[in-house]
Order: sequence, then structure tokens, then C-alpha cells
Amino acid sequence: MAIVTTSPKGQVVIPKAEREKLGIKPGAKVLVKAVSDHIEIYPLPENPVEYFCGVFEEGSSLTQALLKNRKEEAERERKKGAGFLRPSGVSEKRR
Repeated sequence: MAIVTTSPKGQVVIPKAEREKLGIKPGAKVLVKAVSDHIEIYPLPENPVEYFCGVFEEGSSLTQALLKNRKEEAERERKKGAGFLRPSGVSEKRR
């Protein structure tokens, strides 16, 4: 914990020891959140894509997950008999 002073522009410097603990490097982005009577600062991942890869099953990629989702969606549409959508008021017989 540290006490810091705000600049005339409202800026604060995160002490080196705190930056090192959290792995905050120069130029890194942080999330600043006002909570009731205090401010919370959260370091954001440098590469969000790599960071969030852990959301998927091991060995899976975002592309694989999206393709799987799209195939499942296409199968549901096929089972419902959904084809090309017709403008409202146009019957199937009218061509």
C-alpha cells in the first residue's frame, strides 16, 4: 500500500513496487473503476486474445469454437426447414 499525490491534471504514479507485483509495464493499459468511496485499478492483459484462450477447452481455438458454433446453428436451421427468407407478403407460388 502506498500514498501518492495527484497532479494538477489528476494523474497519479503507481509506485514501482506495486507495478512490479502486478506486472504493469510502461505503456500497459489498466482499468480504472470508481467503487463507492474509492478507486480500483486492474491491469489489463497485453494480448487479450492469448489471455482469453483459456476460456475454451484445452486444444481448442477461437476459430474452432466459432466454426463448431456455426455448424450447430446451420444444422438447427436445416432441421427447422429454414431456407432463403422471402419478403413478407410474397407467397411461395408467386415467382
